[in-house]
Amino acid sequence: MRVDPLFQTNESARASGAYVTFAPGARSAWHTHPLGQTLIVTAGVGRVQRWGGPIEEIRPGDVVWIPPGQKHWHGASPESSMTHIAIAEQQGGKTVDWLEQVSDAQYDPVQAPTASGTPDAVSASGAQTTPAQRLFGDIAPKLAELTDNVLFRDVWARPGLSRRDRSLVTVSALIAMNRPDQLRSHFALALQNGVTQDELVEVITHLAFYAGWPSAVSAASVAKEVFPKP
Repeated sequence: MRVDPLFQTNESARASGAYVTFAPGARSAWHTHPLGQTLIVTAGVGRVQRWGGPIEEIRPGDVVWIPPGQKHWHGASPESSMTHIAIAEQQGGKTVDWLEQVSDAQYDPVQAPTASGTPDAVSASGAQTTPAQRLFGDIAPKLAELTDNVLFRDVWARPGLSRRDRSLVTVSALIAMNRPDQLRSHFALALQNGVTQDELVEVITHLAFYAGWPSAVSAASVAKEVFPKP
């Protein structure tokens, strides 16, 4: 992380600002600001998360407000660096309280699952198996390898869509194909990627007309299992 100061507090002003650049995968520790903080993204793709909330993807032009005392972290995405302007005000001689480091699991909660978002299974021998291997690995191992490398890795990780948008595409396709077994994990993944419960309900509703009522009813049943209980 590189910090380039823009302006400092003085006798008549208590705000300070800086350009902050994160390398791919780099992030701050958890921290709070006594009077809040404003982030203005100027380059790259980044992430920000408030304690107890979802990870949000941020891009150039995005303005993020962190309320006073709100525990949070921010940094770059795994694939891209990110630069933002950070502005905070000083209270009692300080602008920030640093807390614990952000763990790898907190930074990328879907890192343990495969790139498709479906967690790997463990075989009787203790080895992990991918979704493609479970589908046709014994019959067509080369096809399983190609599927894992292209569909579940290269295509899923393409930078043209955010994680949130990729989740919307994947959930829509799984509803249309009536795949409740895969939909369970992808509903949970979509919520982690910033898709709201209301948006997922709208997806199910619209797909009732495009993919058929049976598929939508099946998806609604899965959603009731996955969505947090009110």
